[in-house]
Amino acid sequence: MLMLKKIIKLIIILTFPVNSLFAADIPIIVIAPSKKAQSISTVGTSVTVLDESFFENTNEFFLGDVLNSGSTSVNFFQSGGHGTSSAIQLRGLPKRYSTVYIDGVKMSDPSSVSNDFDFNNILTSQISRVEILKGNQSSVYGSGAIGGTINITTKKGQEGFQKNFIYNTASHGTHNLGAAFSGADENQDFYVGLERFQTDGISAMTHNDEKDRYRNNSLVANYGRQILDQIKFESNIRVAETYLQYDAEDNNPADKSHSEEADAVESSSSVALIYKPNQKFTNKFTAAKTYIKRSYGPGDGGSYNTVKDNYVGDRHALMYSGNYNFNLDNSVVFGLEREDDQIGYDENLTGMTHKAAYVTSSYFDFQSRITQNIYATFGARFDEHSVVGNEDSHRATLTYLFDDKSTKLKSSYGTGFRFPSLYEMYYVYAANEKSLGHVKAENSRSFDFGIEKSFLNLGLNIEASYFNLKYHDVLEGWKTGDTSGIAYTTQNMPGIVKSQGLELISQWKANDLLNFDFNYTYTSTYDGAEQDDPNPNANYYNAQMVRVPRNIFNLATNIKIPEYDNLDLTLKTKWSDVARDYGNGNRTFADERLDDYLVNDLSIKYNLMNTYNLFFDINNILDEKYETTRDYSQMDRTFNFGIRRVY
Repeated sequence: MLMLKKIIKLIIILTFPVNSLFAADIPIIVIAPSKKAQSISTVGTSVTVLDESFFENTNEFFLGDVLNSGSTSVNFFQSGGHGTSSAIQLRGLPKRYSTVYIDGVKMSDPSSVSNDFDFNNILTSQISRVEILKGNQSSVYGSGAIGGTINITTKKGQEGFQKNFIYNTASHGTHNLGAAFSGADENQDFYVGLERFQTDGISAMTHNDEKDRYRNNSLVANYGRQILDQIKFESNIRVAETYLQYDAEDNNPADKSHSEEADAVESSSSVALIYKPNQKFTNKFTAAKTYIKRSYGPGDGGSYNTVKDNYVGDRHALMYSGNYNFNLDNSVVFGLEREDDQIGYDENLTGMTHKAAYVTSSYFDFQSRITQNIYATFGARFDEHSVVGNEDSHRATLTYLFDDKSTKLKSSYGTGFRFPSLYEMYYVYAANEKSLGHVKAENSRSFDFGIEKSFLNLGLNIEASYFNLKYHDVLEGWKTGDTSGIAYTTQNMPGIVKSQGLELISQWKANDLLNFDFNYTYTSTYDGAEQDDPNPNANYYNAQMVRVPRNIFNLATNIKIPEYDNLDLTLKTKWSDVARDYGNGNRTFADERLDDYLVNDLSIKYNLMNTYNLFFDINNILDEKYETTRDYSQMDRTFNFGIRRVY
């Protein structure tokens, strides 16, 4: 049986070069690199764009599912099924080194350990566009943008009036129901989307067999209006209310009745005025708010914890950004920001503790077409933290675009930083308030270069990039040599962490019926945070960073059946190399092996009467058993059937 399984795997690889969805029609305009519209052909860093057509065709429930499927060349890991803790790694760095924005609002949780964002809380049906910008972006996006930045744009109204309906039913008692209403005319646009997702789930931990239920109720509402010829008003609000039953890491494997329950509310909102006095000058004034409340407590069948823990993160931001075009070849983006973060935590009913800090920032990013073929950018940013102190960061890019525009050479260099989170500074077990004057920001420097080549006669696009990144003054909490998990004090470590690698991306439109999409990432990391000169013979110091596979491979095939014009098949394969993780609760010695795995997914879509979209998915076709986090299961073979109607 094992031999048969291996043969089937081999046949799938050889017969169906699989991946993520083919992105033949990548938009030519990106916003992320400098917070302004820019042709992707002139961008000097690596940018992945998932546009509206991608999200209209994907059957994945959450953005986390998209990232996990291999549709982008990022590493994604998760502690169980839907709703459980998840994270991404850009350029091989832990999740705290990537920033996430939804409609321009910073979405990290101020009350989490490292300002995390949960990609399982935003449904794909609400998304219009995602831009993944890799590499050091602190000069524009500030603290934490060392590995990269992800910009998410929710849907807005289009001309006319549209009504959208979606229903899914899937394995493990999964149901998803949503409706949206949108429209626009010459003066205003609006979008309102409501959705409910619920599932009986799977057991997150491998040694338990009870199911972990998850529920997500979401609302997205956007409204824009042209007040005057020169002034436009924009507003948006997003709310996600979630419930999760999960397995506590410290559960006794012999006792399968223990569980925890987590309730959360995640919301973001903003209002903005855009003032454009002429074609050269654009000004945007924004007030934004992020609010996240998390509660953890006893579950139905007993619990490791006996009381409820509460965490509240609250962020208020005032932002001004300007864009001035000197001429067709030179422009500058500049801005001022004030961000106030507050947290509250109540553990073991000891009473809510509140802490706060603020950051004021200024930045600019200058873009220039130096010659007919050479494009360059240079940017700088200055940030002042109310507790930690000041940091500055810089970025420069250079792009050479050949005359026929089929070949592009690109390179970038940047410095970055990450301020300690409020949790890292004030967490009750850390007792860090006594040493605040000694805690400083982490700092980094990085460079990358690459080539993009299009073979128009073949319908083939290829991109190859090399990156190299180092950061120091790493903030760690677990004391060296301590395995109790209690002796926690945030401190800047003396060593240097390194990450370098290679990214390959290819899209091939073989003909009107057959498309291929391929990406491969090689990442070599060196975790030397604990000491200046790590011992090359020590397992911990000279190993890959935790949960970072050296090799990740994604390949996808999209097939259209000629006899049925409306029938569309997509077969996807993802292979991930071995990785390492913490073992036995030991936070300073990662001695656990996460085996490599190969996962195959099949998606079938049929357009009925140009009105209904029917889809059927088989995920993890071969029922591969694998882990991306030690002792936490991933989804087994699942089936998903759904229908969409647009009218």
